[in-house]
Amino acid sequence: QVQLVESGGGLVQAGGSLRLSCVASGIVFSINDMGWYRQVPGKQRELVAGIRRDGTTNVEYPLKGRFTISRDNAKNEVYLQMNSLKPEDTGTYYCNADIQTNAPRRIYWGQGTQVTVSS
Repeated sequence: QVQLVESGGGLVQAGGSLRLSCVASGIVFSINDMGWYRQVPGKQRELVAGIRRDGTTNVEYPLKGRFTISRDNAKNEVYLQMNSLKPEDTGTYYCNADIQTNAPRRIYWGQGTQVTVSS
């Protein structure tokens, strides 16, 4: 059974920084694309950033310059560095990953980690 577990969320003042981590555990043969999404109550989950296995990244336009995504393939981990945080960055952050296990390849999701930015 593969699991994605996020960590690093919390309460931070506007202008502060947080680094989210997400690790895939279980029987993992390989991980392709990984990404971070966020969701606020009443809204759809939205893409924050994605990263391919070769390290190619994409950060959604409004967040460029403040958010950085990276990964460590040896550790099966993906990270989201968030700087200059704003109250509107508040939400639940989820990681996902396209994982090949001993079962058919599919997308997995973490349980989410809460980020709250106070003004």
